[in-house]
Amino acid sequence: MTISYPDVVSLAVPFFIALILIELAWITITKRGGRYETRDAVTSLVMGAGNVASGIVLGFIAWGFFMVLWDITPFDLGHSWWIIALCFVLDDLRYYWVHRFGHKVRWVWASHVNHHSSQHYNLTTALRQTWTYTFTFMMVVRAPLILMGFHPAMVLFCGGLNLIYQFWIHTEAINKLPRWFEAVMNTPSHHRAHHGRNPRYLDCNYAGVLIIWDKMFGSFVPEQDHDKPDYGLVHNIGTFNPLRVAFHEWVGIWRDASKPGLTLKDRLMYCVAPPGWSHDNSRDMADGIKAKHLKRHPEDQGTPGFEHLS
Repeated sequence: MTISYPDVVSLAVPFFIALILIELAWITITKRGGRYETRDAVTSLVMGAGNVASGIVLGFIAWGFFMVLWDITPFDLGHSWWIIALCFVLDDLRYYWVHRFGHKVRWVWASHVNHHSSQHYNLTTALRQTWTYTFTFMMVVRAPLILMGFHPAMVLFCGGLNLIYQFWIHTEAINKLPRWFEAVMNTPSHHRAHHGRNPRYLDCNYAGVLIIWDKMFGSFVPEQDHDKPDYGLVHNIGTFNPLRVAFHEWVGIWRDASKPGLTLKDRLMYCVAPPGWSHDNSRDMADGIKAKHLKRHPEDQGTPGFEHLS
């Protein structure tokens, strides 16, 4: 029996375009709610197109892997609505951990970093997606879902719904929403904090749809009115070249790991340690950046984003 689910991301593209135009019109008319920079927006759109192209070219790898798992699992949970709902929630938990790995493991960060490379925050930023996800091997994080009996087509369908949800939270045009919604769901406010390069916001709010995962696993930081997110990377790359946006961190890994005089462990650590790791401690990882901030601003000790540092 052939199982088929709609390609919801492709179906959503016209709505993405319409929402981008509405946001642009809102910003232009009201002079608030964010800003657009033409070259930045075009780069994001090109990155989105490249993501679709890479999925077409390399998608068979993940699909083949998933079908091998499906062939060997003795379980089949079927396709009832509540199974799809359960799959959606568990896949959202899967997304949380993949996203967290993407900020904590440099090999995965090399793929994810392009999404954070824009110094602007608007709906086109949501389309600034990776071309190299397949090479991170993060597809393996979906393996437990399939081995539990969720059909691969269902898992990918739920992943598509997850991505669609995340589109609308890439905006400054929406302020904070009702408290009950902010308490459970990922929102523009929560995700603005995630995109901030401020020390307070480094490595927080990894959620896709449900912000409860961040609250459960200690990575939640609320957006602060007195510390507005400054978007981009700790060290911005300063380019609108899509090729450099897509591959600059892979090049950086190669340059670091191939330095002369390193031990095998050092070379491995340059690939898998958190971004900012260096064999001679010449760079700072996120906690180091936060600690230096606290030395300059001790009044922030114990405030959101700095609770676990002294």
